[in-house]
Amino acid sequence: MSAFMSVAARRTAAAALAAGALVGTFAASASADAGGRLHRDRVEISGAQYDSPGWDNGTNRSLNKEWVDVTNTSRHAVNLDGWTLSARDGRTYTFHHYRLAGRATVRVHSGVGRDSGRDVYQDRRRYVWDNRSDTATLRDDRNRRVDTLSWGGHRDDRDDRGHRDDRGHHGGHR
Repeated sequence: MSAFMSVAARRTAAAALAAGALVGTFAASASADAGGRLHRDRVEISGAQYDSPGWDNGTNRSLNKEWVDVTNTSRHAVNLDGWTLSARDGRTYTFHHYRLAGRATVRVHSGVGRDSGRDVYQDRRRYVWDNRSDTATLRDDRNRRVDTLSWGGHRDDRDDRGHRDDRGHHGGHR
């Protein structure tokens, strides 16, 4: 009986080793994929001021206090040429010849202004973002959704990270 146990024990050990090798192979492959993702560019919508402070009077100053921040969380610069930032109603801003440095943020203002390294302007004469509820969507140059940020009345909308955004806000200019 002891010989039978040793054969059974050897078979069990061999099966466990084979299973471990198989799991190790999948884990190595998964970590290689994760490692590849870690080196890929990571750009996200990091904040928004969708209700410009004060009275929404339509002045350029008020329009430029309405903005969305786009942040590169990686260490490497990302070429945003052809990327878009859009509102739920289809109003879209397209980045042209813009390179976002590593660990940097660019603020996309609604109004008219002079683009710089930290601020770009949509050059609009009307508000882009709805104060009550809207969704900002960032897409890459291949039209793939990179990130979203939602607020207000449609609180059940989820962003690409699977998180629900509960940042409701009062008032509205639309």
